[in-house]
Amino acid sequence: MAIRLYRSYTAGTRNRTVSTFDEITKDKPEKKLLRKKHGAKGRNNRGVITCRHRGGGHKKRYRVIDFKRSKRNINGKVASIEYDPYRNARIALINYEDGEKRYIIHPRSLEVGQKIISGENSPIEVGNALPLENIPLGTAVHNVELKQNQGGQIVRAAGTYAQIVAKEGNLVTLKLPSSEVRTMNKKCYATIGQVGNVESNNITIGKAGRKRWLGKRPTVRGVVMNPIDHPHGGGEGRSPIGKPRPVTPWGKPALGKKTRKKKKYSDRYILRRRK
Repeated sequence: MAIRLYRSYTAGTRNRTVSTFDEITKDKPEKKLLRKKHGAKGRNNRGVITCRHRGGGHKKRYRVIDFKRSKRNINGKVASIEYDPYRNARIALINYEDGEKRYIIHPRSLEVGQKIISGENSPIEVGNALPLENIPLGTAVHNVELKQNQGGQIVRAAGTYAQIVAKEGNLVTLKLPSSEVRTMNKKCYATIGQVGNVESNNITIGKAGRKRWLGKRPTVRGVVMNPIDHPHGGGEGRSPIGKPRPVTPWGKPALGKKTRKKKKYSDRYILRRRK
């Protein structure tokens, strides 16, 4: 993937960068793998906003992704690499030998025409899915299951990968992209390789309107609000927040306060916290 720069024709193109989409080989998605997805716009069942700054955005349809890689020991061929509006990674359309088609997250360096397979005895090649116990130490993996047969839940963003560090008993130790080191069941499946579209984090939005296309609504600082709207609000002119520490709109500590539960069930699996 490469990044395209713009000359400063307008204020919106001055700092704008976009992907060149060089790796995309097909414009229209597979119809049978499309689903409608209702946008909640950050509201609950009563219509009350429970998650701010969501709404609008370009119309889009959800692509059904095979995170479980449940077609075991059946060869599949990469038919195309496509764009997915719901994620920053690309997706690959796989045609299996039995005639079924599925989407998977596109690993880096996986090309159209290559074959992939999922199963315990699959070769250690990019795009193949295996249990963690059968993957050699030091291998980069993505789309990792947290629980057996639940489907990949972590390491799915563009450019990310986890590294297998150690194996002991029924557990395998992984170093995650956040630098966290944790253990997982050796029967959990993972896919070989790094997620593609590695330059995604270098893209600059460039203008507020592009953020609206992505479904993000404007954010307003608390210090410019009225006291009834935010604890930081009020005062004459540019005044400080008037509190010992920054707080959220609901009065709880912000900016650095640890919010993880103190007795979370997965604490025993984490060997080293993320930084």
